[in-house]
Amino acid sequence: MMLLLLDIDGVMVPANSWRRPEILADGFVEFSPQAVKALNKILQHHDFEIVLSTSHKFKYSLNQWLAIFNARNINLSSINRLPDNISLSNRKNEILNWFTSHHGNEDFIILDDDKSLNDLPPHLKDRLVQTSGSVGLTDYLADKVLTLAEKSHGELA
Repeated sequence: MMLLLLDIDGVMVPANSWRRPEILADGFVEFSPQAVKALNKILQHHDFEIVLSTSHKFKYSLNQWLAIFNARNINLSSINRLPDNISLSNRKNEILNWFTSHHGNEDFIILDDDKSLNDLPPHLKDRLVQTSGSVGLTDYLADKVLTLAEKSHGELA
């Protein structure tokens, strides 16, 4: 199974200073309909395990995260997250540390808007699909994720 390191702000929730995102009954912000549709497209076409890389990842338990995604019409059977960022590293270092501790042998794609990820080493940056923070995840980027996943799958076969 391939891992999808998923950020929330700027990916599932576009960051528009002029519009406050709606807070749903579970206390978390609503995902953009476009991002929900795009993520569902990714999940329907490829077997991914979602690994949250968002700064919110420890705000809720994993079961609460499942409920949050399910309430937003993204049906996941499991979800995971990066370790707590106690050293307050930037996203690039947080992901580098995680891959170093996991020996980088897992198949993955990073879906994030964080500009620090442009400085990842090439073997990790090649697996980055970067969103525009004010737009979030789009159908076009969903296709990019799927193309990367198929290419990667071919390399492993």
